[in-house]
Amino acid sequence: MTNLVFIDTETTSLRHDRRAWEIGAILRRPGHEDVEHAWFVDTDHLDLGNADVMSLKIGRFHERHPRLRVRMGRDEAFGQVQDEIDVLHEVEAVTRGAHLIGAVVSFDADVLGQRMRANGICPSFHYHLIDVEALAAGWLQRQAAALENREISLDEATELRRTARPPWKSDALSAALGITVSDDERHTALGDARWARAIYDAVMGRTP
Repeated sequence: MTNLVFIDTETTSLRHDRRAWEIGAILRRPGHEDVEHAWFVDTDHLDLGNADVMSLKIGRFHERHPRLRVRMGRDEAFGQVQDEIDVLHEVEAVTRGAHLIGAVVSFDADVLGQRMRANGICPSFHYHLIDVEALAAGWLQRQAAALENREISLDEATELRRTARPPWKSDALSAALGITVSDDERHTALGDARWARAIYDAVMGRTP
């Protein structure tokens, strides 16, 4: 069986030349407990002069990046800061041969692949990406069809179909599955990787 990696990145912008400043990954190997990983890339490797302020704000970059916290006199251990190439070598090892799973995971795969190649690293994760939003939307449409076929809870079926129609909103999709995420974990790389795992497991019928 293929390894799975639930993954998320917080980035400096939405552009093609963006950098990942925080990466969270949860490795699932058949027959083993899930293993969590989290990395922060040193600010010296982020090309912040080319960053987008709104992207940084969404991920709370200035509040959460360990290097910025130290400069502001906050010395809590929020994770180890590493050079970009060292982070990417570790990410490549964790994701090697694995299916990447996340919310709009193509975004994360693209930035990781681009930055790995820029640092002389060959990305080796599986080419087949798994988007949990697409999984959730399909599952909700199937649930709606089941309700309609039994001619019960037609209002609920209508609401499920409305939630499952593009453009998708991850909050609404996960709420329809009974999944919530705290504000503290939202838009943190490891928090969003955990969120993606919860959606995947709900759709696949896996009990944590």
